[in-house]
Amino acid sequence: MHISFLIHNAYGIGGTIRTTYNTARTLAEHHDVEIVSVFRHRDTPVFELGPKVRLRHLVDIRKGSPTYEGEDPDYSRPARVFPRAEGRYEQYSLLTDRRIAEHLRGVEADVVVGTRPGINVHLAREARRGPVRVGQEHLTLSTHSGRLKLALRAAYPRLDAVTTVTEADAESYRREMRLPGVRVEAVPNSVPKPELEPADGTGKWVVAAGRLAPVKRYDLLIKAFQRVVAERPDWRLRIYGAGGQHAKLRALIDRLGLYNHVYLMGPANPLEPEWAKGSIAAVTSSLESFGMTIVEAQRCGLPVVATDCPHGPAEIIEDGVDGRLVKSGDVGAIARGLLDLINDDELRQRMGRQALERSARFDPANVAGRYEALFADLARRGGLRGALHRTRGTLLGGVLATKDVGRSLMRKTETA
Repeated sequence: MHISFLIHNAYGIGGTIRTTYNTARTLAEHHDVEIVSVFRHRDTPVFELGPKVRLRHLVDIRKGSPTYEGEDPDYSRPARVFPRAEGRYEQYSLLTDRRIAEHLRGVEADVVVGTRPGINVHLAREARRGPVRVGQEHLTLSTHSGRLKLALRAAYPRLDAVTTVTEADAESYRREMRLPGVRVEAVPNSVPKPELEPADGTGKWVVAAGRLAPVKRYDLLIKAFQRVVAERPDWRLRIYGAGGQHAKLRALIDRLGLYNHVYLMGPANPLEPEWAKGSIAAVTSSLESFGMTIVEAQRCGLPVVATDCPHGPAEIIEDGVDGRLVKSGDVGAIARGLLDLINDDELRQRMGRQALERSARFDPANVAGRYEALFADLARRGGLRGALHRTRGTLLGGVLATKDVGRSLMRKTETA
């Protein structure tokens, strides 16, 4: 099977990029997989692509590159296909409209996967007849404006499927978007098993990670940690990430006298060694479309104290088993959740072991297997117009047997 992912910028840093790489690498063990990046702003990607996944781009914005296209007149003209209400609209242009359309009209893949709403609109409107068309939602429907929802409602009926990263968001799509004939499925993000020893729960460090943005509510975490320090001054907090809130958070730390207990560490890649140095992870967001950092911390053996915000934490953490879910926006609840684990070594270490075991369900082998099953079922139902290029057996002991795939997927369907 030839699978093509179309992504905003595969050379950047972010949860969508990480999970796309994880899933693509795993699918590439048994399929022909490529990642097509709309933009390329640096020479090499940040994350490990693996030897079997092809990576290419549509628009080169590397200044100094011999193929730099930032001075193309169409690059400064506003996009007409990419929806104006989409958050990345200002980065798109007539040039990206043209390049995306050319790519989708000539794509040879059996399955094409879009990875954000604006790209999914292109996919729905411009992909040639034949490939299965799958639009991924890595944010949430509730965060989209009314104008964007209207644009998606007009375009998405041409897709074969829409995937969300939580069951709650999938239900929102089914209930609100009226997409007859479009399969809506929840498939979580994938996180690989780290190649290091998990945390043992003995270090006196709480760890948080993510961009320093208002939605992450690190101000609440810092205020909660002031209460932690009052009872347990032997514990400390490290926050990894960069962003516009750095100066405000630094000032808050100084004002609360926590400069010897709370550290803004800046970005770290890879992050797994930093998780493993800690004993508890903290996530205090007001909104999480999924919660990649929760799973990343769990895969390193850390129990997670997280606010029970929409949509992801409650679908990842089982309260009292592998972490704590606390009231969103409540400094006291965050502090109590942290202190519950700080003051009980046996509980903290038991939850860490549970987190390590339960988070295996997010392994790329499991997530890629779910995608493979979805793609195959869509093909059997007539989404695929033509024979698949090849199938090479079961995915990591997964869901599809070679003979069944050969019979069901290599059969040509009539052109509608």
